[in-house]
Amino acid sequence: MQDLVAEQIDLIFADQTTSLPQVRAGNIKAFAVTGKTRLAAAPDIPTVDEAGLPGFYCTVWNALFAPKGTPRDVVGRLNAAAVDALAEPGVRQRLADLGQQIVSRGEQTPQALAAFHKAEIEKWWPIIKAAGIKAE
Repeated sequence: MQDLVAEQIDLIFADQTTSLPQVRAGNIKAFAVTGKTRLAAAPDIPTVDEAGLPGFYCTVWNALFAPKGTPRDVVGRLNAAAVDALAEPGVRQRLADLGQQIVSRGEQTPQALAAFHKAEIEKWWPIIKAAGIKAE
């Protein structure tokens, strides 16, 4: 982001938490968001579909993971605490101010996260493999 603001580079794909403050300050221009829907925090920025690059979805997401074998009741309590926190108006507002979008309550379950995670792996693994990307 620093290189973009300093005009050392012309383009980056960056997360909304880093980008929106710079867009709001007029330091950079946002061409599109790489999600299926516009951001509530920046409804004037079109989606990639609207901007002419249909289907190029690459979103930033966050999740809580526990070690394999963590007892289900512990996972359930951690999940309930996270869901409760995400329901708090102050938390929701702060995340919205940062450009974050909270998934629906139905998507805030361990099962939904597992399905989403699996889909992300299936989406990105062929691209990573074709590009020859290796962990360092």
